Amino acid sequence: MKLRTIRIRATGTALALTGLLCTLATTPALAATPVGWEGQALGLSAAQQQSQGEGVTVAVLDSGVMENHPALQGKVTTGPDFLKDGLEPGDPKWGQHGTAMASDVLKVAPKAKILSVRVIDDEKDDVPDVKDLENLRNQGKSPIEEGIRYAVDHGADVISMSLGSSDWFNTYSAEESSAVDYALVAGVPVLASAGNSGDGLNSVSYPAGYAGVIAVAATQQNGTRAEFSTVHTYNDIAAPGVAITSATNTGGYKPVNGTSPACALAAGVVALMKAKNPKLSPAQVNDVLIATAQRPAGGGSALLGYGPINANAAVRASTSPPKDETAPVAYEGKEHLATPDGTPKSTHPALEQELVMPGGVAAGVGLVAVIGGVLLVRSGRGRGPVPTPRPAPTPVGQAGMAPPQGPYSG
Repeated sequence: MKLRTIRIRATGTALALTGLLCTLATTPALAATPVGWEGQALGLSAAQQQSQGEGVTVAVLDSGVMENHPALQGKVTTGPDFLKDGLEPGDPKWGQHGTAMASDVLKVAPKAKILSVRVIDDEKDDVPDVKDLENLRNQGKSPIEEGIRYAVDHGADVISMSLGSSDWFNTYSAEESSAVDYALVAGVPVLASAGNSGDGLNSVSYPAGYAGVIAVAATQQNGTRAEFSTVHTYNDIAAPGVAITSATNTGGYKPVNGTSPACALAAGVVALMKAKNPKLSPAQVNDVLIATAQRPAGGGSALLGYGPINANAAVRASTSPPKDETAPVAYEGKEHLATPDGTPKSTHPALEQELVMPGGVAAGVGLVAVIGGVLLVRSGRGRGPVPTPRPAPTPVGQAGMAPPQGPYSG
């Protein structure tokens, strides 16, 4: 069975490459992939004077990485292909997106290493087969879950997932959420793209919506939200996501748009932080990114979270992070939530028949509706049920750039 998965696709723009390269890294050797406006926006030159990601491995869970690309040679370890769709390097649907994302990570952290784990493909035109994904999940074979666990067990210091969609990737997976928890407990920060729906529906998108994941929104050159970047209350921080020059799976480069490159650039910043202070916990990474972000007027919002990343400030602050108070603590409340009434643990009280008789049905439905409403409100980034999927919104264009293409693009 072929699984056509969903991811945030970085798409090309009509802009010429020469028009994009407005700035370069201070030292050309710092990054093989050309650095454009995103370097200045992130404060990258100053950040790289403090750290270049030495000794840090970033797991790129994506469509595969062409390790022989000039920007990536000697820096990539290829892990398993958990998608298992029969495609291999050289196929047009293998490594296009993943190669681009790996190069964006190394653009920020040029001395980091990449662990490539294939969990999606580069499908462009077909509608994602959500049933295939659900079937695999029901069998306990989610490629994303397996990819996260593999990355943690094989030395990843940071996990970057430029994938997800609020239009299609909106099904909660307990296995994937558990894998995220596994990474966080192991001390591995997890980042994911916020999504490219470009709407204000506050619709859920995974894996960015899982508790503990750092959700990355995208900015355009003037520092405001890129119109395709999903608006959601789970957004944590933002990074450049328009016209980002990235490596291709054919050996060259092209400019791309999406919250995908924003996530990859953010993961590179985390690699700089982890190289500066290897003891940083995921909670501390998140706290430092938020505390040092370029806070927008009015404070944090669903548009850009707590604001665009300031890489220089984040790396500097990583040496003295706030105390991590997320460790488990013993429960100090009452032993029982209510007075025991003698009901055996293995049985349930008799059903109150009045609730299912005429006249009692409405009350029962009302009770369920109230409970459902509470759960939906509380679900957010937690473990609650998932809202009903909404139809894909019409893509919103933006002057001077092409919007990400397709219902699962990014």
